[in-house]
Amino acid sequence: MAVEIERKFLLKPGAQLPESDLVLNIQQAYIANDKGVAVRGRLINMEEAYLTIKKAITSEFNIRSEFEYQIPVEDALEMMELSHYIKIVKQRHIIKDGDRKWEVDFFLEENEGLIIAELELPSIDERIVIPDWIGDEVTNDPRYLNNYLANHPYNTWNN
Repeated sequence: MAVEIERKFLLKPGAQLPESDLVLNIQQAYIANDKGVAVRGRLINMEEAYLTIKKAITSEFNIRSEFEYQIPVEDALEMMELSHYIKIVKQRHIIKDGDRKWEVDFFLEENEGLIIAELELPSIDERIVIPDWIGDEVTNDPRYLNNYLANHPYNTWNN
């Protein structure tokens, strides 16, 4: 079983991000999203597509089983049309920090204004040094999961 271990953070207000090493434009739509299991189609730069299945392993949402398979772009587009959830659209900035790779997602459309920095880890016990541009940790707050945002977009929150 493939396992994803990640931590999620907000940015510090007014923080200046380091220069991005790579920028990706991502669209994803959930085909199924209930009882702790999420199935989604994802497009990256309209050039690559993936089908992903995730399920939380622990009550803390930072450890999930994850199965991801590359699929034809045309298939992903058709799968996304089947979705009755809100499409997640974001621009992902990859920022390398030593041997770590931060993924900073700037959400667009219904989730515009939300920015989340994620870091995938090889183990739950992995110690990390938090860069000065990182703010509050939201790893265990389910509102910041993409599959939650597909049902409850950020622009409907009372911020």
